[in-house]
Parts: sequence; C-alpha cells; structure tokens
Amino acid sequence: MNILLKRNPINFIKATLFLLIVIACLFSIIEGSTALILGFIYSNAPGASFLKFNYKVISFLLKFAIIGIGFGLNIQEALTIGQNGFIYTMIFVIFALFIGIILGKFFKVEQKTTYLISSGTAICGGSAIAAIASTINAPKENISIALSIIFILNALALFIFPIIGHTVNLSEYQFGLWSAIAIHDTSSVVGAAQIYGEESLKIATVIKLVKTLWIVPVSIFSSFFFRGSFNSKKIPWFIAVFTITIILNSYWSIPNVITTTVQSISKSFFVLVLFLIGTNLSISHIKSVGYKPAILGICTWLIISSISLLIILFI
Repeated sequence: MNILLKRNPINFIKATLFLLIVIACLFSIIEGSTALILGFIYSNAPGASFLKFNYKVISFLLKFAIIGIGFGLNIQEALTIGQNGFIYTMIFVIFALFIGIILGKFFKVEQKTTYLISSGTAICGGSAIAAIASTINAPKENISIALSIIFILNALALFIFPIIGHTVNLSEYQFGLWSAIAIHDTSSVVGAAQIYGEESLKIATVIKLVKTLWIVPVSIFSSFFFRGSFNSKKIPWFIAVFTITIILNSYWSIPNVITTTVQSISKSFFVLVLFLIGTNLSISHIKSVGYKPAILGICTWLIISSISLLIILFI
C-alpha cells in the first residue's frame, strides 16, 4: 500500500474514497440522491477509476435488489398493481416508439440510432437497447450513442422527478406509476421511487417490470422489420425469479426476520447502484454525444414525461 501511495498518491486516495463511499452506501449512511452526486463527483475527479467493472456490477446488484423487493409484496397486491399499470404501459410503449421514430425522421437522425433511442425511451432504457440492438444488427457506434443519451437522461430523472412529484403533490401511487412510465432504466425508476417513498417503490417496481416484458414483442417485431434475428438471451429472465419470490412470500410462512433483512439489504444495494451510475456519468461522456441524437432523446422523453404526468394528474 505504501508503494502504491508513493507511485501515485491521487489514485490511492481515490481508491480509498471509492471503498469508503461503497461502505457508506451498504450501511445506509447516505441516501440515494447523495450517492448519485458523489458518484458524478468521483467520476470527474482526477485519478484512475473502476468504470470498466461498473456495468456488470450494476446489472447484478439491480437484479438482486429487485428480487429482494418481492419479499415485501403479496400476490394479490402485485396483481392489482400490475393490472392497473398494464394499460398505461401498453399505450405509452407504442406511443413512445411512434413519437421517437417520427422525431428521428424530422431531426434526420440515422434510422437504427433513432430506433434504439426510441426503444430505450419506450421500454426500459439500456436493457431494451441491448436486446433490440442484437435483433437489428446495430453497429457499436449506434449502440454507444443510444446508451449514452439514455444514461444521461436517467441520471437527470433521479434528481428532477422527485422534485416535480412533490411540487404537484403526487401521491406515492401516482409517482410510482409516473416514474415507471416516464423514466428509462429500471435502476433509475426504483432509485427515484425509493427517494419518494416505500409504497412508491413497490408500485414503480411492479409496473416497470410489467413494462420491461414489452422487450419480447418489440424485439420480435424488430427482427422482422430490420430482417435480423431474435436473441432470447437478452431478455431479462430475472423477472421470473421476482415473480416466484412474491408467490413464496404470499403462500409460505417466511420468518419476519428473513424478509426484513432481505429488504434492508435490497435497499442498500439500490443506493450503491445509484453511486455506480454516477461514476459512469463523466463530462467527457456527455460531450461525446452528437447534438441531433441528443435532441431526439430529450424531446421524446419530455413528450412522454409531460403527457403521462398530465394523464395521471387529471384522469
């Protein structure tokens, strides 16, 4: 350790800070929004980072955390939430795809980039982009652009949505529904919902996972439209584990100490996920996105967010 400090003290300090923040996240010393800000500051501070490991770690932690939420739900509650949210998700998945494609033509954005950004906005961000990119044989450059735009907007949503929710006095149910519809990635949905409240977290998670299932029909449609191939390995099968967890929690007498512990660990993992998301959001990353795809992503997101909020408020 002394050798590392002598060779590059900045990297040593940064590595130490990384570990301290991770510990703070896991022990609930800091909250989600603070973790996200610290991640962004960490990413843009001098010295080496651990970014190349983050995407896999984020994916694993997120899946585990979502499964943990299942221990706080029963089957009747989940079915009620899912049924109420199904119509909303169906309407807005189709609407977001339609709006995104129309705007892509208007702004003259490359076709596959347009389709990936629209799919990420419509369904579930990076997961949808990864699944659909394989069905349309999208080049790496297109995938990178789409992921960058969706990721940046996800980070903004974590800050903006809770503020808007409180400003317009959304109930926890309303906020959970809105965040599931209008925020791209599942990680950002559950992050924003966790900040807003316990009920909001449950509702947002169930409805977002219902929405995530739209990856299957959209991927199949895309493979025909772009003459590609459907790749079932990209489908988020962990949703089945989440469903099984809810069923077990509903019909088996699981000790309260187990369910409470799992839910507590799950919440800590959510905070850690938000920190890792922040570490992937660098200023250079933001600058690398072309202005036309960025405008497309922003406009599509603003339209979906605004219309869905108005519907939730007045219908």
